[in-house]
Amino acid sequence: MPGESGAVSGLAGGPVRIAKWIGNQDNNVAEYAALMEALQYAVALKARKLHVYSDSQVMVRQMTGEYECRSPRLYSLHWTCRKLARSLKFSISHVRREFNVEANRLAQSALKRRKKG
Repeated sequence: MPGESGAVSGLAGGPVRIAKWIGNQDNNVAEYAALMEALQYAVALKARKLHVYSDSQVMVRQMTGEYECRSPRLYSLHWTCRKLARSLKFSISHVRREFNVEANRLAQSALKRRKKG
């Protein structure tokens, strides 16, 4: 069920933490929004490679080609992320939610900031 969402991403080599309010979205949209932020940031820095850890099995499997992205709601986000990923040596892997505590904390901070202001 869609609800308020925050997206977060970070890069190694001096952590970069991005926590953004992205409106009322479901978790899959929030995961893709975070991935797009990380990819855009890496491309802007002229990075050569990027490895992403995500607790979204759906997104990881779609980005690796194991699952086809058939959702009209996710297709344009997926397509944009795939296009950005082609300009890098890109890899992605799944981590269980309990090992993704900082990302969840940052996403919650984006929600709290939005509610205050």
